[in-house]
Amino acid sequence: MMHESVIRPTLLAVLAHPDDESFGVGGTLAYYARRGVDVYLICATRGEAGDVDEKYLQGYRSIAERREAELRCAAGKLGLAGVYFLDYRDSGMPGSADNHHPQALINAPLDEVARKIIGYIRRLRPQVIITFDPIGGYRHPDHIAIHQATVRAFELAAQPDPWLNAQGLPPYQPEKLYFHTIPRTFLRLSVRLMRLTGRDPHRFGRNGDIDLAAIAAVEFPVNAVVDYHEVAAIREEAAACHASQGGGGLTSGWLGRVFRRWMARDTFMRAYPLPENGHVERDLFEGIADLPPLRR
Repeated sequence: MMHESVIRPTLLAVLAHPDDESFGVGGTLAYYARRGVDVYLICATRGEAGDVDEKYLQGYRSIAERREAELRCAAGKLGLAGVYFLDYRDSGMPGSADNHHPQALINAPLDEVARKIIGYIRRLRPQVIITFDPIGGYRHPDHIAIHQATVRAFELAAQPDPWLNAQGLPPYQPEKLYFHTIPRTFLRLSVRLMRLTGRDPHRFGRNGDIDLAAIAAVEFPVNAVVDYHEVAAIREEAAACHASQGGGGLTSGWLGRVFRRWMARDTFMRAYPLPENGHVERDLFEGIADLPPLRR
């Protein structure tokens, strides 16, 4: 008697740098990994342009090597089934010299990056794909570039492509595409608090190169919310792997307890299929699979 093969629930995150997987959607990745989903990560670069104190480079040949090691540490904590690099170079923030490096992600042709992503989509066959929102969260050029390439790959993955077919990878169409968004209420509160304390919300971040006020002014709909408070501690462990980037420092002590109880939620805009009737999903696999309860 013939039996249909069981299709495993699979989620693919397509991001830009080591630490994006933990600081951004780490809670969601850990949550689904512990609900029996095969969770994979594509990372476009190794974060070569990141600021790293010399003490973190002892025993490592480069910033890229250190940050890849941190990512693999975090992947183990989160429970990822696999990590894949696209082997582009970190482009740095707008206006930096890294923008002009010939191997920088932002200098790669969009369709070239998309075809690499398509190869993984066809190989891993995820039902759900998540990536950055259209402004890359905080307008990092690499975040925007990988967002655009992921959208392009999602659109083309099911179309015939002789080059990909020659690799034995038949067309495949994922069922859902989500963009991770930063809650605007939180951003606007942060802008207000910065102004009250005399800080400039147009010059946020370690290097003062993030315009938080302008980012907070951009609206994105919230079509899905993932409550990951039960695995928030795991997300923190993964973030702590990124010591060179200050991982884990913001969620320790009493602030950490407040975060785990009240703020451990990821919000998403659903790009495909387009949402209907204002419904807000509480599960990215809604309508696709009935997942088992969270493993503790």
